[in-house]
Amino acid sequence: MKLDGQKCLVAYSGALTIGVIAALLAGFTGADGNPRFDTITVQRINVVEPDGTLRMVLSNTRRIPGIIIKGHEYPDFTNRKASDTAGALFFDAEGTESGGLTFGGRKDAEGNVSRWGHLSFDGYDQDQLFAIDALDYGSVKGATIKTWDTPDWPIQDYLDLLTEIQGLPEDERQRRIDEFNADHPPGVARMALGNVRFPDDEVQDQNLLQFHDARGNRRLSATVEGAAGDPVLRFYAADGSTVIEELPD
Repeated sequence: MKLDGQKCLVAYSGALTIGVIAALLAGFTGADGNPRFDTITVQRINVVEPDGTLRMVLSNTRRIPGIIIKGHEYPDFTNRKASDTAGALFFDAEGTESGGLTFGGRKDAEGNVSRWGHLSFDGYDQDQLFAIDALDYGSVKGATIKTWDTPDWPIQDYLDLLTEIQGLPEDERQRRIDEFNADHPPGVARMALGNVRFPDDEVQDQNLLQFHDARGNRRLSATVEGAAGDPVLRFYAADGSTVIEELPD
């Protein structure tokens, strides 16, 4: 059988490429047979189970995914890319997003600064149950720990609705969302612990602890307020009105 020169060159190039790759991998393989590297530079890493189920994503802003439910990725409804989000997203054994550690920040062309971090864990097929947040927007700085009661309906229903109505006029989209909300009660805030500081207006500064009832109504708060750091304890009626306010003597 006669081979022409071009075919010989292709065969030689292929063999050489395979040899180089094998040599490189051999050089980076440890005694346990697993590859080892001093430095890896990537835009995104997917951690998966042997069957391919996604369990964690480490990503920059450009490659960060939209919300993933049972392996299906929805559009970026939460605007992660627009907010310069990067970090790690967590997924349960069904390939559904169940929390994450994300962060972002920059100074824009006008000199306005932003810096924030977020750690959260979600309910099953629902939104977050627990979150820790920190932020610095120059004129306001703060950090909070919050908890929620999440509803029993699957959040996939809401994401399917948002996907379905993307091309509709704004008023029609809002009407469909209002109809959905009428039959799907939202999650409710139950507890918040945090501090908020206003460098240009210390009168608004607050350290606070708040508790809410099962309907999300604020019922008790303990705060340290203003530049003087005055402590205040407040009890609230179900309608949000203050029933008792305790101030220092």
